[in-house]
This record gives sequence, structure tokens and C-alpha cells, in this order.
Amino acid sequence: MNSQTQRLQIEGPAGAIEALRDEPAGTPRGVAVIAHPHPLFGGTMDNKVVQTLARAFVQCGWSALRFNFRGVGASAGEHDEGRGERDDMLALIASKAPDGALALAGFSFGSFVASHAVEALWPSRSIEKIVLVGTAAARFGVATLPPEAHERTLVVHGEADDTVPLAAVLDWARPQSLPVTVVPGGGHFFHGQLPLLKNLVVRHLSS
Repeated sequence: MNSQTQRLQIEGPAGAIEALRDEPAGTPRGVAVIAHPHPLFGGTMDNKVVQTLARAFVQCGWSALRFNFRGVGASAGEHDEGRGERDDMLALIASKAPDGALALAGFSFGSFVASHAVEALWPSRSIEKIVLVGTAAARFGVATLPPEAHERTLVVHGEADDTVPLAAVLDWARPQSLPVTVVPGGGHFFHGQLPLLKNLVVRHLSS
């Protein structure tokens, strides 16, 4: 993403996990771990929405950690339909963000994985900020977020998303009374609207 991007490798449940870390100017506020879209449809940590999320976190003083799920890039293992991917995310957090302020974010399939990481961590770990973009609620069982997490959570979805219909996300959010920020005319990948997406995330992180 920039000349300060560090390439990392940690040992995960299925072997090596490839990751990139971007640091803010000054002392980081905490660590944000960001999950990418579906590995079987070309999703990687270099996805433009994932990079946009990383930039927003760095701008707001967070250390941003992106990683490749198992079987992607230099990460070992094979796709595991979200179960192993959640374990990869938890392993990365345990290794690179074992304490201090923590934020979790995800795009598309990555939002599904991040929701289950929140579910696993919430009883024992404070999560300061949660950002879910293009949440894959149509094809996957996205976890219900704890009510106490709602004010720390930003859910963003494109009105014209043809990969994950907005209606599916509203059906997931409605029983929780969890607000969803809708980008008018926005598609799944927010083409032409990434600056707007970044501004929404920055506003949430600054609140």
C-alpha cells in the first residue's frame, strides 16, 4: 500500500499465514485486523475495498493488519468455508494483537468471517471498533452481534449490490435492530465510490 507496508508471516492452524501491516504516524491507537472477500472468487488482502479499509484505519491512527486466508497467496492450507478462516483470523489476533485496543473489519465473505471472530472473542476481549462492508448475508450464516457491540459497529452496504442483495443484509440486521448505512447506487465493490466508503469509515472511527 505504501513504502511503510511490512510483509509478515505467522504460523496459523493450517500453516503459514501471509499478512501485510501498515502503520500510522506516531504511536498506534491499536491494531485493526481486516478480512478479505471470498478466496474462491479471487478475494485477496490486496482487494481495493480491503485496501480502502486499511487506509481509513491508518488515517485514524490504527495499525492495519491485512492477511490472506488459507490457500490464498503464500498462506498455507485450503479453503474451509469460513470455519478455518475464522481460526486464521483469531490466530493472527493472538499473535500480533494479543492485548491493547482491537478493531475488526471485513469485506463480503470477510465480513462473515469477522462476525464469527467477534462472536468468539467478545466474552473475553474488548473490541473497540467493528466495520462490516458488503456483508455476505445472502449465502452465509453471518453471526449475530452482541447488543453491546452495536454502537461500536458500522455496517455499510451498496443499494445496488448484485452480489449480496441489500434485502439479505436488512433481514440479518432487522432482528438485531442493527443500523445499516446504505450507499445510494453503490455496487458490491463500490466502484467510483471508494473515497465515500473511506470517509464513512473514518467518520465512524473518529466518533
